[in-house]
Amino acid sequence: MTKQRQAKIIGTGSYLPDKILTNQDLEKMVETTDEWIVTRTGMKERRIARDDEYTSDMGLKAAQIALADAGISADQIDFILVATLTPDYVFPSTACLIQNALGAKKASGADIQAACTGYLYLLSMAKSFIESGQYQNILVIAAEKLSAITDYKDRSTCILFGDGAAASVISSEGEGLVIENIELGADGEQANLIFLPAGGSRQPACQETVASGGHYIKMAGNEVFKHAVRRMESACKNCLDAVSLTEKDISWLIPHQANMRIIDAIAKRFEHLPLDRIFKTVQKYGNTSASSVGIALDELLRSQSLEKGERILLTAFGAGLTWGAGVLKK
Repeated sequence: MTKQRQAKIIGTGSYLPDKILTNQDLEKMVETTDEWIVTRTGMKERRIARDDEYTSDMGLKAAQIALADAGISADQIDFILVATLTPDYVFPSTACLIQNALGAKKASGADIQAACTGYLYLLSMAKSFIESGQYQNILVIAAEKLSAITDYKDRSTCILFGDGAAASVISSEGEGLVIENIELGADGEQANLIFLPAGGSRQPACQETVASGGHYIKMAGNEVFKHAVRRMESACKNCLDAVSLTEKDISWLIPHQANMRIIDAIAKRFEHLPLDRIFKTVQKYGNTSASSVGIALDELLRSQSLEKGERILLTAFGAGLTWGAGVLKK
């Protein structure tokens, strides 16, 4: 009898730019204070890419670390999937740029766009490809240069976002975290709650769209908050139910690092999970969109020793609207 293939994360990596944007820096840019930012978001710092440092550059560095962690070479990768809402170009794909830079000549490549839920969408796709037998090794990368689409005159959004990248190698071979289940969702009816108005075919770039700030993130913060908490809680519960688990089976929760108040609201819904088992990076990196869960996972694995059988619950929410949750088992 043929053994069923299991998709596993066998290597992780992350990259954060060197430049740190502090709350004190933001006080000099917009009408805000460190106390106001910390109280409402929990954020103290965020990383900002150099002007000549792009999404593909950050994704490449995270990918190189993940490949080294997995102990495989670029020419062993069959497929490269990139999640980003800040690609270097509309086309070619960021995946193709990274494929070339890595020298992964055997790999095909494609980008997907699910905003802050991007890393979970990548895991779901990679799991399906690996367990169907179509591919042996998949490199998933979530990378964002949100500073390129952030209006640093808008105090409601400029305090939130940072730049960074995460990568994972998914394979059916080797040791790692088994991707037990992924649950995804979307609601396009609420698309206008977080969006970038200009730059697509509906509003191509022109003098008017630039003058009106159409190429910057627009967000209805209060409404987003309500949806984020409800959707992530539901995704987590559905994800656990699908594999006959409860929150008592979870050792760590890694939520999307969007806002400390959102994370705290999610934490209250998991009464059996101690607060020190909810992994947080939002205070030092801000919201890095698609890469936030992947960055946090990489940091968790490098800072904590997991025992065999322990499980990690991931969850995220983003523009689209999109949301999801996933269970990983050591």
